[in-house]
Amino acid sequence: MTLIWDGRRALLAVALAGFGRAIGEVGAIMIVGGNIDHATRVLTTAIALETGKGDFALALALGLGFVLVALALAVNILIHTLSRTEQEERW
Repeated sequence: MTLIWDGRRALLAVALAGFGRAIGEVGAIMIVGGNIDHATRVLTTAIALETGKGDFALALALGLGFVLVALALAVNILIHTLSRTEQEERW
């Protein structure tokens, strides 16, 4: 436990690097895979298309993909909060 406590900043940096890499890979796949006609669709286009076809259940299920964006935002807010407490030497 002492080693974990002493290395908490390094462990946090490693966890953030891994999380950033995972989020970045999803973004890169979306950019490169893009909107290939009749093969792939980006999330917003897929939601609009399914809503236009009247398949609201699938459009709502695709909309849950925004949970990934919310998760990334929550992690960033948490890290920002932790860094502020670190600067004030409370952590």
